[in-house]
This record gives sequence, structure tokens and C-alpha cells, in this order.
Amino acid sequence: MNKCLTFLLLGLLPIASQAQSANTVTATQQEQPHSKKKGSFYFSWGYNTEWYTHSDIKVKQSALGNDYTMVDMIGHDHKGWDNGIFNKAISIPQYNYRLGYFFNEEKGWAIELNFDHTKFVAQEPQNAHIKGTLGNRKVDTTVNFQESNGFYYYLNNGANFFLINLVKRLNIVQTKDEKFRLDFLGKVGVGPVVPHVENSFFGHANDPHFQVGGWNTGVEATIKATFFKIVYLEYCNKLDYARYSNLKIYEGTAKQAFGTYEMILNLGVMIPRNLWRK
Repeated sequence: MNKCLTFLLLGLLPIASQAQSANTVTATQQEQPHSKKKGSFYFSWGYNTEWYTHSDIKVKQSALGNDYTMVDMIGHDHKGWDNGIFNKAISIPQYNYRLGYFFNEEKGWAIELNFDHTKFVAQEPQNAHIKGTLGNRKVDTTVNFQESNGFYYYLNNGANFFLINLVKRLNIVQTKDEKFRLDFLGKVGVGPVVPHVENSFFGHANDPHFQVGGWNTGVEATIKATFFKIVYLEYCNKLDYARYSNLKIYEGTAKQAFGTYEMILNLGVMIPRNLWRK
């Protein structure tokens, strides 16, 4: 009896071994599709146009006895290609770029570096309402704000919004071979502003310069059309809120906050996974 049992167990061992091997192959096969769904880089470049909310410019020049606010100032963008396109360097107009990584392709989650070279120019001429202290005297008056009168205010080499975005992608439609797909992307982020500050108040001009000058936060809604899994075109609508502080002016500082509505058109590329991972 014991001999029969021994022979029976010996006969079952090869079968168990084959089953275990089959399970291992199946598990490996299941892991491969999952691993292929992880990760892809992308990069895009494009151009934008903006509309700004009215905003207060608060000026403090202690050495001059000035602590006043220019109330409800009007500003506009400066596209840079107003008199024709591609007639100057591509980095002079209001450009933008995005560099991102889909860390979960299957669920459509990505992290993104998002930069908008936006420009803010205080409208000239405009009647600027000034309220506060000017030359150590209380004032509540209006001045003609224009360069010929000693006034200008530019964030014209950039109001410069930089965001670190979390991105969610939702597929709208795609072909069976995936050579064309249309997606919706929602984005939200926060980051610093890096303005180029150039201004003159009452004829006193500053030394124009770049500086880290506050923070901004934004949300973006994008329609993205991808062709042959590599090249894509996207149209974006964005809302941004920026707070600028400690902006250097002549003998003092200024601060300002405004909201922005942007429209953006980008051309981009997806970097195929087989170029950077095995």
C-alpha cells in the first residue's frame, strides 16, 4: 500500500510542476501589458492672447514720502505679432510651452511644467485715480497716465506665469488603430511668477529687470487632437490669478494682483516609450 502511494505521488509531481510553470507564464503575460501602459513624455510650444481684470497698483516710496494706490487700472496684452506673423524671433511674442509626463497612461494622469510668457501693459492714456499719500500729503485725485506725462507700467518682457500642474485626460473619441484620438484635458496648478518689471511714476523710471515677484494659480481646459500617436494640436482656455509683490520701482516697491483669461494654441509631440525605456 505504501509503495502504491509513493508511486502515485511521484506521478503527480511533473503535473504540478507543469501547472506552476503555466501560472508563471500567465502572470508574466499579464504584467507586460500593464507595464506598457506606464509613462510617456510630451512637449508642446505655442502662442497665447490674454484679457486682464482691472487692478490696483499699490506704490510705496518711503524716501519720497509716497504711499498711494492707482485704483482700478486698465491693462492689456502685447501679442508681438500684431503686424504679421513669423517676422521676428519666436521667443519675442507671447509664447508658451508645456513639458509633461503621463505617470499613469491607463487612467490618464500626468504632471506638467507649464509656462506662459504673457505680457501686461497699463493702457495709455487712461485717467488714473490716485489715492493715499503723495509727498507726505494726503491725495485723492486723477492723473493722465501716459508716457509723455511721465507714467508707464510694463510687465512687457513678461508677466510670466509658471505653474506645476496636475493633469487629467479623458478620451472623447478615437479610431480603432489609434492613429487619431480626441481628448479633453483638465489641469490645475500653482507656482511662482517671474516678471520683467519696467515702469515710471511721476517721471521717475526704474532700472528694468527680471525678478521672482509673487505667485499664481490657474486652471486650464484643453481639447487635444493627436495624430499617429505622436504629433498633436491643442486648443486651451485658461483662467489664472496672479499676485505680484515687492516689485522694484524707483526708490521703492509696488504690488498688484489681477485675474487673466487666456486662449492658447499649441503644437506638440509625444515621445514614444521605446525611445527611452525598454
